[in-house]
Amino acid sequence: MKLYVHPGASSLSVHILLREIGTPFDLEVINVTAKRRADGSDYREIAPRGMVPLLELPSGERLTENLVIAQYVCDAAGREDLMPAAGTLARYRVMEWQSFVAAELHKSFIPLNWKIDAPIRELVLARIRGRLSFVEQSLAGPFLTGATFTAADAYLFVIASWTRFYGIDIAGLPRLSALLRRIGERPSVRAALAAEGRGMVTLDDPAPAP
Repeated sequence: MKLYVHPGASSLSVHILLREIGTPFDLEVINVTAKRRADGSDYREIAPRGMVPLLELPSGERLTENLVIAQYVCDAAGREDLMPAAGTLARYRVMEWQSFVAAELHKSFIPLNWKIDAPIRELVLARIRGRLSFVEQSLAGPFLTGATFTAADAYLFVIASWTRFYGIDIAGLPRLSALLRRIGERPSVRAALAAEGRGMVTLDDPAPAP
């Protein structure tokens, strides 16, 4: 398998899952803004939408979309801790959080990349803070759905960590801050960040991967 990523983009969550699983894979870091691969060629030649993540399977087939790839790699590895069995309520809870992160949080950051005036920026920031506050109020265990780290946690970690990149203070959200620190200590996260290089996600203590 081969995974295409942009440093610290949402594709980092799939990268983390692959390292959690231990499945051998190749990694290519691309510039999703310029749509350029490491060799300088146009990324859109293999990814018409020009987005990450993209997972190339051994068969040559390619998968896109974060939630779909996350489910595929976890199911293929039989890792029901990361993605519970199909048909179980536990799986739907993980998918519920994945959908929330994708639709309510991830997309809320996009306008910060546009040229917007101060009042609109404040509206965007208020929306992001509101979504993060919902996560804070919903956390009842060490991870989103309880005691176990799942694919939903990997996705939330990446998107919520963008707050540092955009200069958004989350000091008033102690449970969320603790969750991000807890996930950031995982060897899979350290290794993925080291492999991708400096991007949209950084840690307080950017220790080298083991």
